[in-house]
Amino acid sequence: MFIRAIQKVSPLRRCIKLGDSGPLEETERDFLPPDVFYKQLNERGFDFYTGVPDSLLKDFCGYVADNHPIEKHIIAANEGTAVAIAAGYHMATRKFPLVYMQNSGLGNTINPLLSLVHPKVYKIPMLLFIGWRGEPGKKDEPQHMVQGKVMNSLITDVGLSYEVLPDYEEGAAAALDLALFHLKNRGSPYAFLVRRQCFVKYDIKNPVVSDFPLNREQAIEALIEKLGKYDVVVGTTGFPSRELYEMRIKKGQSIQQDFYCVGSMGHASSIAMGIAIAKPSKKVYCFDGDGAFLMHMGAAAQIGARNVQNFRHILLNNGSHDSVGGQPTIGFDVNFSQIAQACGYKFVATATTKEEIQNALAVMDKTEGAGFLEIKLRRKTRKDLGRPKSEPKDNKELFMQFLDQ
Repeated sequence: MFIRAIQKVSPLRRCIKLGDSGPLEETERDFLPPDVFYKQLNERGFDFYTGVPDSLLKDFCGYVADNHPIEKHIIAANEGTAVAIAAGYHMATRKFPLVYMQNSGLGNTINPLLSLVHPKVYKIPMLLFIGWRGEPGKKDEPQHMVQGKVMNSLITDVGLSYEVLPDYEEGAAAALDLALFHLKNRGSPYAFLVRRQCFVKYDIKNPVVSDFPLNREQAIEALIEKLGKYDVVVGTTGFPSRELYEMRIKKGQSIQQDFYCVGSMGHASSIAMGIAIAKPSKKVYCFDGDGAFLMHMGAAAQIGARNVQNFRHILLNNGSHDSVGGQPTIGFDVNFSQIAQACGYKFVATATTKEEIQNALAVMDKTEGAGFLEIKLRRKTRKDLGRPKSEPKDNKELFMQFLDQ
């Protein structure tokens, strides 16, 4: 394992003196322009990008989405799939692909990193670009703090060589040269850990645009208006759970009947399935997102095949990874209703308006078997959207008490 740290020295940095003989202190930090880093990658032959978006990488990934040929940029269903896509591209071209992800998605890559691209297996080189959520010393959400604390040891245990990406042009260029040397001479993956605010802010020029009448928050309001006080809701990772929480507060309703998935992207429907099997007398709703549904779509086949009678799968589809920058999913290119029907759901419908949502819920309640409702939405999220106030473990205890009723 080889870890290299670059001493950051920038001629553009302004400093002030503390006292007559005190140390110099940085007063203006550097940020790496996404276009500059993209050009540096191109100059070194990196021409293929795949991965799952991350809020720490959104400025760079947004630039790639706007400027890189679409046939050589694949927003993957999950991070492990991205590693596999990159492996195939390398074997077909002998070029070095770049795979981007949030560190919370590193777990999805462990299988292909160890059993596919590892130097003692197929020895396939690629550059991994990993957003370092929960970096020690930085404030973050509980699930990110757990992941961030073990990042260095986890990457080391997987056998990856890595470096923290410098946030200034000269340092980034030197780090890329080292990475390229590693890829060429060792033939194994190399990783960059990317800290928060590494890049200059970039606003995506081609965001997901749709003309559906409702946004996600309006759809959630329409849903909970028709839910009973004994119904269970499992909210997926990201904005849906945060909006569900705030909607409960707004309407003076109990948050005890909801489980807010703060992590484990793609697993909300499986959590809901486990609850539904154990509590057949309760209706169990999963408020899922299109990106999360795609990430572990096999769960839908399990739910449909078992025909979990009290399961209500609500897919909130706005065609984007909304909470990490708004990069597109393939949500509007996939016929989710046909997939659900093929998986064995007994009720399947699509809605775009409040009336359609509530009518579908009424029919779903009269149908024996698992139900699936896709709600197609426009992308719009309040800038002042908060987060659940309770700690995840406290939310779990309240939720379990509700399930005991």
